[in-house]
Amino acid sequence: MEASTENIITKRIEEEMKESYLDYAMSVIVSRAIPDVRDGLKPVQRRILMAMHDLNLRSNKGYRKSSKVTGDTFGNYHPHEGGTYESLVRMAQSFSLRYPLVDGQGNFGSVDGDPPAASRYTEARMAAFAEELLRDIDKDTVDFVPNYDNTRFEPSILPSRAPNLLVNGSPGIAVGMATNIPPQNLREVVDGVCAVIDDPEIESSDLCQIVQGPDFPTGGLILGRSGIRQAYTTGRGKVTVRARVAFEEEADGRDTIVITELPYQVNKAKLVQDVAKLVQDKRIEGVGIPRDESDRQGMRVVIPVKRGHDRDIALNTLYKHSQLQTSFGIIMLALVNGRPRILSLREMLDAFIAHRLEVTQRATTYDLKKAQARDHIVQGLLVALAHLDEVIELIRSSDSPDEANQELQRRYDLSPEQAKAILEMQLQRLTGLERDKLQKEHEELLAEIERLQNILASREKMLDIIKGELREIAKKYGDDRRTDIVMDSAELDIEDLISDEEMLITLTSAGYVKRMPTDLYRTQGRGGKGIRAMDTKTDDFVEHMFLASTHDYLLFITDTGRVHWLKVYQIPAGMRQSKGKAIVNLLQLQSGERVVQSIAVREFLEDRFLVMATAKGFVKKTSMDAYSNPRRDGINGMVLKGDDKVVGVLETDGTAELMLVTSGGKCIRFQESQVRPMGRVTAGVKGIKLTKGAAVVGMVEVNEEASLLTVCERGYGKRTPFSAYRAQNRGGSGVIDIRTTERNGQVMGIASVLDEDELMVLTAQGKLIRLAADTVSKIGRNTNGVKVIGLSDGDRATTLGLVPQTDTVAE
Repeated sequence: MEASTENIITKRIEEEMKESYLDYAMSVIVSRAIPDVRDGLKPVQRRILMAMHDLNLRSNKGYRKSSKVTGDTFGNYHPHEGGTYESLVRMAQSFSLRYPLVDGQGNFGSVDGDPPAASRYTEARMAAFAEELLRDIDKDTVDFVPNYDNTRFEPSILPSRAPNLLVNGSPGIAVGMATNIPPQNLREVVDGVCAVIDDPEIESSDLCQIVQGPDFPTGGLILGRSGIRQAYTTGRGKVTVRARVAFEEEADGRDTIVITELPYQVNKAKLVQDVAKLVQDKRIEGVGIPRDESDRQGMRVVIPVKRGHDRDIALNTLYKHSQLQTSFGIIMLALVNGRPRILSLREMLDAFIAHRLEVTQRATTYDLKKAQARDHIVQGLLVALAHLDEVIELIRSSDSPDEANQELQRRYDLSPEQAKAILEMQLQRLTGLERDKLQKEHEELLAEIERLQNILASREKMLDIIKGELREIAKKYGDDRRTDIVMDSAELDIEDLISDEEMLITLTSAGYVKRMPTDLYRTQGRGGKGIRAMDTKTDDFVEHMFLASTHDYLLFITDTGRVHWLKVYQIPAGMRQSKGKAIVNLLQLQSGERVVQSIAVREFLEDRFLVMATAKGFVKKTSMDAYSNPRRDGINGMVLKGDDKVVGVLETDGTAELMLVTSGGKCIRFQESQVRPMGRVTAGVKGIKLTKGAAVVGMVEVNEEASLLTVCERGYGKRTPFSAYRAQNRGGSGVIDIRTTERNGQVMGIASVLDEDELMVLTAQGKLIRLAADTVSKIGRNTNGVKVIGLSDGDRATTLGLVPQTDTVAE
């Protein structure tokens, strides 16, 4: 007899294996291992709570056998008997959940890894916190779906008034993916939800200040915040968790290490055993065999430190070789619309808010319909009371209740429900007092209906309700953090250890840089010989000097128009006569590239500008934020033509007046607005027309309360009010600033100074003088100037800088 082939499907075995495995994988992911982002529960946990709800096991009711709860769970809701009791046990462990969902009575295990007693020996009921997850479930707030055998319905999700996923976390291993969400502090999470509601545009960095990090039920310490920030912004990260320890001294004078809190999920008994083995195997030196002195008052594990050994070194060795220090890998994976997704902190908060909005809307709609239905009945009763005698006579004359019902509807325009309520009305409702109660109830119902309609019409009001509920939960169940977050020396920002103070930066023509406190130099009178600033080679000289705070950024602009930057504290500190460090060891300069100017910047703002001037008289303006992210080898700041070089840089607000001064003693004053903003990789526009052999030596911002200080190579200079220089259009030949005679030499440098300012002038031979600006004569524009610094034979002034008013220090 031939076999029938009509029900046989031909299919390649690899395709069938692939499809079947994917079906199995998705079943494990959705139905067993991964929590839902809305209520933070896996299906078995949700079903355990639903079984308790059916049994009325509230936190203020009596306990029932755990076997009864688990039996009802897998009998009514969960098809897998295995693992149900284990899930219930974990929901009751205060060392596993930050806010336990089950209130257990009996042996539910311990931090020593002791197994729980069998379900027939333990009892359980819902914890008060779990009731917040089920609140309003009877108000059509969530969808119900058929259970596994279609004998009843179960909720697809819980209303979850509390943000359970974040406050209790969730571990889970599925097929091809895993989740490991740490618990957080309830008060912080509530504050985070409220912050998102109040400011939907809140930045992740601000949220990380509110929800500070994991808050493990076992306490301990978290080292650093970088892993927390990474996890909260990307959904993945790793934090280092340490035990909480203290040092005590025993009666014989020896130090002991006392452990009072362990990292999350560390087995205390195994830890003690492992440390003892490490000591016996002499893999750990300096400590003795640990002893467990824990009792009902709390955890206490004592590890003696051997005589002659440093206790800090011994503790660090324990951190390295034992579970006193562990890593917690954060994977914030949860189901979103039935699909697994890695979520950031903000996305989890948004998902919870969206869920609560839907629940609040459905609960309010349910209450509204209920109030409207009741008011409908009350209105019918009031109609009956208004025609009481006629209604009584109508009922008495009717042959049956159905006939009376139909007649009431016809005569008084009532609905079937109203007519039925009238027929079922008790005689005591006919009294005057009951009539007043019905009228009052009608008025109250109208007010309640209006209130509920207003809530449904306003998203803001629903959000206010959610915030109020959360604040109430935080007040009722919230507590202080158990896990402290401490600085991790490995991620300690060196800037936090450096005071914000002013430094003098010097840069030589050969490219040596250093920073020094400004108080190394005492103020001298005009014409003094100065003191030695630094030792230089015979072919080197100090070319640039500027002041900056240790926390400032230093923009280094090179002669090729490229821009590099460092923090001031990254510049090596030096003494007054030290040479400094080669700038090529700090910046990745290209071959032949030389730093010619620098500027200190605190922030890179879009409405601030960097204005560059070149030796050939070109100027260019670019928004400061274009320079905020340079590459390791620098970025292009300006395109130069031919052999042109950058000679001056200013930071401006876009509305300044600029002045260019040439080596030939000419200058031009013009409005910055005549230079339009350009990109980084541009050549700029003409600033001044140069005479033969002249080059631009500097650029300053005009300040009518200040004066222009001009210093020449031979040590002569002068101050001239800016009012002496008339404004011109950009690109002109300018006017005479100072006479560049044989006595003066070429112009070396310029600065905008106030009378109370102090100056520093450096020479090619490394000498420096510090003097008050008002000791330099203020004279007219077309003049020779006065002696500013006395020079030795062959020496020349090379650099001019300003010093703010500071206390002077003797040499």
